[in-house]
Amino acid sequence: MTSTIRDWALTSRTSTSLEVWLLGTVDFESAVFLQERLVYEIAGRTDRLGGLILCEHPPLITIGREGSRSDIAADPGELAARLVDVHWTSRGGGTIVHGPGQLAIYPILPLQRLGLGLVDYRRVLGDTITDVCRDLHVHTCWDERRRGEFRCRNATLGTIGAAVKRWVSYHGMFLNVSPDLHLTRIVSPARHRVTSLAAQRIRPTS
Repeated sequence: MTSTIRDWALTSRTSTSLEVWLLGTVDFESAVFLQERLVYEIAGRTDRLGGLILCEHPPLITIGREGSRSDIAADPGELAARLVDVHWTSRGGGTIVHGPGQLAIYPILPLQRLGLGLVDYRRVLGDTITDVCRDLHVHTCWDERRRGEFRCRNATLGTIGAAVKRWVSYHGMFLNVSPDLHLTRIVSPARHRVTSLAAQRIRPTS
């Protein structure tokens, strides 16, 4: 991971473009490590260069600033049997189940240098997911009152869970493309239903 960052040579770039990382399936700790390293590098720059990490995670649960352990409808023994780890994170949002088939979207952006305030940035994230779903002919709406959830036919399709450090964004959004929906019921199954793009389109979705 460290050598990959060094090869990227972030400190020598002067572009205003967005560097995209397509990581495939990667463990959550490695994704957080890469984000924090990029936040440190980008915060020390003066241009508008940003990064975007796209990946999936093995099964786990993350709890954001608005979540709690009570959101998880499984005891520690059941989680251990399913090999599902629980991580407390500094991001916004509530408790989220992650796994293969869910796209994790981590924009690492110098918000202040891009002229984006926190409210504007959150709106940009919401519009991005809405536009992606519209392109796939799936209607969704962003329900910010429900911890930044994206709703489709009264079911959760994705969530925003962003964070900002030194005016550089990290963490971001999670979009259910084709995950195991049974796994998602570990988190408060009585509170809401969870859906995916594949379920809404009634066809395989990569």
